[in-house]
Amino acid sequence: MKKNFVAELRWRGMLHDHIEGIEAQLNSEMTSGYIGFDPTASSLHIGNLATVMLLKQFQLAGHKPFALVGGATGMIGDPSGKSAERNLLSEEILQQNLAGIRKQLAKFLDFEGENAAEIVNNYDWMRNFDFLTFLRDVGKHLTVNYMMSKDSVKKRLETGISFTEFSYQLLQGYDFYWLYTNKNCKIQMGGSDQWGNITTGTELIRRKDGGTAYALTTPLLTKADGSKFGKSESGNVWLDPTMTSPYKFYQFWINVADSELSKLLRVFTLIGQEELENLEKEHASNPNALKRILAEQVTIMVHSKADLEKAQQASNLLFGKATLADFEQTDNQTLMEVFEGVPQKIFRKDEFESFATANDLLASVMETSKGEIKRLLKNNGISLNQEKITVEQGDQKLETQWLKNKYLLFRKGKEYRLVSVE
Repeated sequence: MKKNFVAELRWRGMLHDHIEGIEAQLNSEMTSGYIGFDPTASSLHIGNLATVMLLKQFQLAGHKPFALVGGATGMIGDPSGKSAERNLLSEEILQQNLAGIRKQLAKFLDFEGENAAEIVNNYDWMRNFDFLTFLRDVGKHLTVNYMMSKDSVKKRLETGISFTEFSYQLLQGYDFYWLYTNKNCKIQMGGSDQWGNITTGTELIRRKDGGTAYALTTPLLTKADGSKFGKSESGNVWLDPTMTSPYKFYQFWINVADSELSKLLRVFTLIGQEELENLEKEHASNPNALKRILAEQVTIMVHSKADLEKAQQASNLLFGKATLADFEQTDNQTLMEVFEGVPQKIFRKDEFESFATANDLLASVMETSKGEIKRLLKNNGISLNQEKITVEQGDQKLETQWLKNKYLLFRKGKEYRLVSVE
């Protein structure tokens, strides 16, 4: 039995607004719907992932999803949510971005079966559309008053909006009209900031063809402090592993706030309502267990099970019971990400060789006195490559076992120090 799409979104907290009658339409037949993705970067980020999950839920409910990549609209830029004019992209960069986004969308949607997904590019139907024809066939159906009433326009009037961005809603509206006419696409979905652009499409369909089409939006995700969800301290968290490594991606979800867990589990996983509520009861006093479930499921979905296992292995280097083999098997880039923020000491080869005893080296690495080092060694307080250093070893020249032929990993209590020699 297929899911009721609107009811599914409602319990997941993924329903913001919709046009009346959409449930009757969805219940009457398999319906085609779409979401547009503008190729402003070569990768989607986890802010986009919420709408990707919306499209996935649409297909799981038995309906036919279209993912529209905006080869044409990407040349202009959507003013929604923007305070200033966006820089226009070159054709070469635009094509690179389109290719990257297509590849990512293909990981989430099923392209076989009765309700097989399709990816379309609006440049295919816009490239031969001359300006005069567009004004005659599209522009005349919507008044300037109607277009200026949209929030995306009103919010920009004080700072200024170009005719190019002002016209964006006409282009997006025509996308909906073209898909409605050529693909029998009756629903457009998106984030709540897209409501104005989407309803421009439903209005254009009504005025040009007397047709009925529907709009549905999902809430924009925000953090507990009201800021936009999907950014780390270093910026966007991307779906492309070359832009955000699987390790950093995994860690992002492990470190989400406890207060956001319930919302994120509903939006970013496919766990059913009963199972999810049982998991929340089972781990009510252990939110870290729920964070691991969230991080595991999203990392597998975006990357792969193998990438998840590598990310967890890398995480254990600092936060678990990792072995030296785990250290050796972790690639250098991930290793540096794991130890980002951990104090690191780089010695010249002659400088390293000049330390007469392990105590001398440890005092330099730990930035403390040799007396304090001796006290710590007596209490088994320092380890090298996960082996405790004894008092006797402290008085001798350090025998080194280099990890990856480059690193020494010291630990004092819970504090790590990474040493390398140039």
